[in-house]
Amino acid sequence: MSVARFLKQRAVRIQTVGSYTLPNWYSPEGRLRSFACRTTRVSPFRALLEVPVVGKVGDRLTSYFRDFGKFEGEISDTVHGGFLLELEMTRAERAKLAEKLVWLEKKQKDPSIRDSRRDARFVPNSPHSALTLADGSIIPCFVIDASMSGAAVSAEIQPEIGTPLAVGSCIGRVIRHFPDGFAVRFVDQLPGANELERRVITPPVRPMRRNLVAHGDDRLIGAPEDFFLV
Repeated sequence: MSVARFLKQRAVRIQTVGSYTLPNWYSPEGRLRSFACRTTRVSPFRALLEVPVVGKVGDRLTSYFRDFGKFEGEISDTVHGGFLLELEMTRAERAKLAEKLVWLEKKQKDPSIRDSRRDARFVPNSPHSALTLADGSIIPCFVIDASMSGAAVSAEIQPEIGTPLAVGSCIGRVIRHFPDGFAVRFVDQLPGANELERRVITPPVRPMRRNLVAHGDDRLIGAPEDFFLV
């Protein structure tokens, strides 16, 4: 399945942060590395993910999302900063996921539901940015979320605590590690929310996937059964 074809199928546009592991990616301690990721479109058959490390077509992986639980499957197509995951599920599991997607879409479209953390933490529209290290090298990264004083980041590297670097154009230091990334505290607190995305999200190349999504079919899904008419 290609990304272009998936964008024409019934699916829910939903941004849910999760984590995933790729084969043959290990930490210096020999443990399988975990990276942060985010869904952009999900159906009971496949999911389009934005990621810091893309992997290769045919790679089998495991991912976990707060709203969906564990997804297992195989990469069937890749785009700049993301990949399409073919979900391995029984028909009963797919039917359950279809019901979950319908509920999540209705919840997402209900203006009365608010995220109490939204004012404190910022989740960027595009999570792809870049790290600039002290030696001038630039490394793509995935911004999980950010605030006026710092950001949570996932990337190919896991800098040591205390490492100076810049996320976008915001200079800071690594202050903490977590399973799928690390936290950076900015040297100077940003003056306001309007500056946050402009300064934190400064990717060298805008993801091509955003152009693809703009042409996707994002019709409201009426019932779980609609997913199985593809």
